[in-house]
Amino acid sequence: MDLNEKLSISSLLEIIGEAQIIGDHQNKISGINEIHKVRSGDLTFVDHPKYYKSTLASEATVILIDKETDCPKGKTLVVVNNPFKAYSTLVDRFFDFRPIGSTISFEQYPTLITEPNVVIGNNVKIGKNCYFQAGVYIGNDTVIGDNVMIQAGTLIGTDAFYFKKEDKKYTKWTSCGRVVIEDDVCIGAGCTINRGVSGDTVIGQGSKLDCQIHIGHGVVLGKNCLIAAQTGIAGKTIVEDNVHISGQVAIIQNLRIGEGAFIMGKSGVTKSLEGGKSYFGIPATETRQRLKELATLRRLTK
Repeated sequence: MDLNEKLSISSLLEIIGEAQIIGDHQNKISGINEIHKVRSGDLTFVDHPKYYKSTLASEATVILIDKETDCPKGKTLVVVNNPFKAYSTLVDRFFDFRPIGSTISFEQYPTLITEPNVVIGNNVKIGKNCYFQAGVYIGNDTVIGDNVMIQAGTLIGTDAFYFKKEDKKYTKWTSCGRVVIEDDVCIGAGCTINRGVSGDTVIGQGSKLDCQIHIGHGVVLGKNCLIAAQTGIAGKTIVEDNVHISGQVAIIQNLRIGEGAFIMGKSGVTKSLEGGKSYFGIPATETRQRLKELATLRRLTK
């Protein structure tokens, strides 16, 4: 999430309360992001030893952390008892929560064609020659390019399914990212595309989605991808250009699917896949290898 104005360390402390500062006291914060989407100038947080090393080595400029440690050159560490609570306080402070009204301004979208019961949120940008069928929901801050078709009942920009477990209960993260749909995309009926937690969920130019597909928070789908019905892609996974995914495929979070990969139907993807190859099965394996294994099993039964 980008901030409208850069935030100083002293202003940060006014919001989150008392904290120990290690490193550069003069740094400015230009954005707030969780570690998967962090950029130079961003603030992020870490509250588990497993992630200290990767967070300290990340692009983040300011890091909320729960213990004293050596500060990498040029960064600022803000030591607090509960980094997640401090992070959430900042997000809630700067995220503009705006319930959606019921009107669509056709003066704002002069070339948009809509059927009944289309809902368009606040600060939504829509390009030329788009067509939304009945019951489409477009959440706040969504960006849609030219020549985009969205079929009936599809939901764009719903909150991320993202919770932190604290004291044996789950605390919801505020979803302050966006959905960005590039030019010439077609999205089928009954799909759900979540907004990012702090960064963007992206559907690349020319990609085509069948009906009943779920795209999780922060997923980046490349250009000219083809996805068949009932596929689910979990949060933060990156799918490169020209990937073909058949029906009822499940892909777990934080993976990378290489350019030109082909995933056959009913496969379960549990690790990153190289591009330019075909995959099948649970867990998904190169198709030729998987078929050899199945043939071997058939021989064993005899």
